[in-house]
Amino acid sequence: MVYRRTHQVVKRLAARRSAILSAARDAAAAGGMAAVQIAPVAVRANVAAGTVYRYFPSKAELISELITEVSRDELTAIRRAADAAPGPSSALAAAVTTIAVHVLSQRKLAWGILAEPVDVDVTASRLASRRDISGELAMRIDAAVRAGHLPAQDTALAATALLGALHEALVGPLAPANLDDPIKLRDAVQTVTLLALRAVGVMDARARGLVVQATTPAKALVGA
Repeated sequence: MVYRRTHQVVKRLAARRSAILSAARDAAAAGGMAAVQIAPVAVRANVAAGTVYRYFPSKAELISELITEVSRDELTAIRRAADAAPGPSSALAAAVTTIAVHVLSQRKLAWGILAEPVDVDVTASRLASRRDISGELAMRIDAAVRAGHLPAQDTALAATALLGALHEALVGPLAPANLDDPIKLRDAVQTVTLLALRAVGVMDARARGLVVQATTPAKALVGA
């Protein structure tokens, strides 16, 4: 007779997998991707190292899935913020603000997802992450262009440029180091959002109004 997993077994397996990924996320947030090692993650998840390997046969698979999960959470938050905005320009401002807050709230994790050197190949996951978020930005820019709020432009290229600017400014090697203070964090988010809106063609006065209007997501959103 073919064995079929019961609903409770499926739930238990899913919960254990989630616990392992949560432990990996906590490790990356605290020490970067270098801290995502099978044995320490197993300790954090309160499981045996062999159990981690049962769900993720290699460190590369564990880190790749972590990148996918974190990026999926970020994309969900971006869409939620943009969809709640009253118009296409406001939606773009909300999307940019959300990206900035996510990056700044856990900078070690963000840098690990983006570009921190690791000893396994996670290129495909990193590219997929950037492609998905850039695609969401492009969709928001395109909506504003079609509504007559922005000039015609290559929206895919514009979105890629904006995402690159946000990442480089907020977590790249030249990013400011003193953004733990909530006021400085808010100012940095507003500065890069204003820069992004101006870059795609929003007039200055309008851009400033959109930045003020955009709701800054709670810092605790990231990794929640």
